[in-house]
Amino acid sequence: MLVFWETTKACKLVCKHCRAEAIERPLPDELSHEEALALIDQITEFSKPYPHLIMTGGDVLMRKDFWELAEYSISKGIRTLVAPSVTPLLTEEKIKKMKEIGIIGMSLSLDGAKPETHDSIRGIPGIFKRTVDIMNFVKKEVGMFLQINTAVMRTNVLELPDVFKLITDAGVDAWEVFYLILTGRATRELDLTKDEYWDVSNFLYDASKYGKTTIRTTEGPFFRVVYRLRTVLEELGEGPEKLGVGGLYWRLRERLEELMGPVPEGPPKQKRAPSAYTRDGYGIIFVAYNGDVYPSGFLPYKVGNVRERSLKEIYQKSEALMKIRDPRNFKPPCGTCKFNFMCGGSRARAYAYFKDPFGHDPACKLPELELDPRVLEEALKPFGRAPKSYTNV
Repeated sequence: MLVFWETTKACKLVCKHCRAEAIERPLPDELSHEEALALIDQITEFSKPYPHLIMTGGDVLMRKDFWELAEYSISKGIRTLVAPSVTPLLTEEKIKKMKEIGIIGMSLSLDGAKPETHDSIRGIPGIFKRTVDIMNFVKKEVGMFLQINTAVMRTNVLELPDVFKLITDAGVDAWEVFYLILTGRATRELDLTKDEYWDVSNFLYDASKYGKTTIRTTEGPFFRVVYRLRTVLEELGEGPEKLGVGGLYWRLRERLEELMGPVPEGPPKQKRAPSAYTRDGYGIIFVAYNGDVYPSGFLPYKVGNVRERSLKEIYQKSEALMKIRDPRNFKPPCGTCKFNFMCGGSRARAYAYFKDPFGHDPACKLPELELDPRVLEEALKPFGRAPKSYTNV
């Protein structure tokens, strides 16, 4: 289980797609120091091993008591990670200190392979170079677990192969590709079509065959389905064209092979699309700066507040959360999909488009495809969920 805590709304960046709609100064109703300590105590109310705590923002370093809170969390036996913004506040000395006090990992955002792309998205010139420098410092000098987050959108989608090359050369441990959600500052003109998201998912499957960098998606759970179907297709001697890929996929694959060489044959380096089939509200919970609790940071559907009820009680007893964990409660095609146990669609995207967290995910192309029943049966067989029929997939 992962607990994402928006420690503050304050941040010196002005990102175009910022979920938090971050501002320059902390808001007055931010959790106080004592309330923040109490939240950390609430995490220890869960069974061991405790949920991982990811301290995010805004920018965690804009919170004056960050170091005390991080050390307190670690002292309680909570595996603690941080997601700082790349600003002058993030120095090499502070990164070393994070490792020294026991923070087990860090995530940084890299939203393009060119300075003009990344800096335009982040709103501050010079951030791209600094991000690349810190990425290399974290891996080559400090040796800390590092995840690079990339929010895929219209302005950077063609640079995904180049971003992948940058992070694999640096030895990055994980690449988390965020499928854009229209919340916060994110606007519709930045969004991709369902065909393009499908192509990106197939590209990520190809990328997973290189090196040791683990590839995951946020708010793109159908990547897991693509991953499984592509694996089966390869076992049957079939290629990605059987999954309805389009022109974007072939452009991304061509660039990937230019940079990395031919896509390796055989199974991917990672055995499956990792994530343990978590989704918004299911293995993931988000605590906002003021204690409000949401299924995820991208789903503004309040289910409680830690000032009023403990996080454990909210997570285990909220009627909305209990309902959101059962994909059979989702509207078709997500609710009737044979793969909903591993995917379920993005609840945040359903809410962003339809104001309904139980709606379908409009970015998934699977319902439009006519798949070979043999492929479906083989894809589902390891899970003991082979369907009686292959209609309404």
